[in-house]
Amino acid sequence: MVADYEIRLEDIKDADAALRPYVQRTPLLSAGALGQMAGVELWLKAENLQRTGSFKVRGAFNRIRLLGPEERRRGVVAASAGNHAQGVALAARELGVRATVVMPEAAPLVKVESTRGYGAEVVLHGRDFEEAFAYAQALHRDSGAVLVHAFDDPAVIAGQGTVGLEIVEQLPDVQLVVVPVGGGGLISGVAVAVRSLVPKARVVGVQAAAAPAVYQSWRQARAVEVPARRTLADGLAVSAARGGVLELLRRWVDDLVTVEEDELAGAMVLLLERAKLVAEGAGAAAVAALVYGKVRMPGARTVAVVSGGNVDLNTLVRVVDRGLMKTGRLLRLHTRLLDRPGSLRQLLEVVAREGANVVTVEHDRLAPDVPVGEADVTLLVETRDAEHARLLLTQVRRAGFSVHGD
Repeated sequence: MVADYEIRLEDIKDADAALRPYVQRTPLLSAGALGQMAGVELWLKAENLQRTGSFKVRGAFNRIRLLGPEERRRGVVAASAGNHAQGVALAARELGVRATVVMPEAAPLVKVESTRGYGAEVVLHGRDFEEAFAYAQALHRDSGAVLVHAFDDPAVIAGQGTVGLEIVEQLPDVQLVVVPVGGGGLISGVAVAVRSLVPKARVVGVQAAAAPAVYQSWRQARAVEVPARRTLADGLAVSAARGGVLELLRRWVDDLVTVEEDELAGAMVLLLERAKLVAEGAGAAAVAALVYGKVRMPGARTVAVVSGGNVDLNTLVRVVDRGLMKTGRLLRLHTRLLDRPGSLRQLLEVVAREGANVVTVEHDRLAPDVPVGEADVTLLVETRDAEHARLLLTQVRRAGFSVHGD
């Protein structure tokens, strides 16, 4: 199994030369403000600005370009939560190959419509990637179409590795590269490229804590299955590690960590505000690990791979509010007041005196668990930052209110 996954630097360089007409050389953007938060010199590898909005197009093009004449005639089939789907659809269209893509029924609408827009036939099937992949395998067996796996394929991994090649070209003295991890194809290719060219550099992967299959497998040195829960990082929601990829990870990757949902949301907001970049949950994972202290290498010349930017706008609106709460820009205050004139005004005066802005007020004296003569009050207030939020809570309590915030 390991021999099948002996990805060499030469494989990645060959892919890089072949893909030049099809993929963009994405920018490496300095991110001073985010770097200060993380304690590193930080650059962002902006794969969210790649064609189709994700790095996935690299591996898809590299795999499909290597098809023989008979394989091209049979076409390709793939399974994906969205980004690999778009990469396969675009690559197949530009290389003149018919493509069918199976996506989970809950796949983000923007990714489904974009995949169709690139010319692929889209089949919605299953609750998650694993069920979609099982159906894609059935189509592969029945139709003879070539299965283009999202990550478990040497040619795909070599294509993804061109991200690492570009990082070293753009920042030759890089010391730390932090990469989102779903199935492990991206970080495998990046690690081979980076560590081959800069042996002393560290490569660290980041998974969503809600979908930690590869993280757990890497820690236990064996492939384990961990059902993925719902996560903002839908592109990382893989339930099982693959043996060949796991061997690459254990050989080339220095560490794996996980990040929580509120940390993903916070990182998405920070990327919007501080870097003017739209990142999906998976794309923000590396930044989340750095700014929330999951990866520490003080002062290191660091690259965070922003792997994709295909986020549904409705999701983005909800994430912004959640991210603002994580970063201390929104605070929800809960308290119980005496139900008499002036009680609410007194609370609001404290909030105003501390320079916070009230967004919403919920005042309920009729709920069954509220004693007669009292009222439950919830305020959503805008604050400057986490320190301002803590100060506001302190001052409200000093004014005599029993309050908690989230």
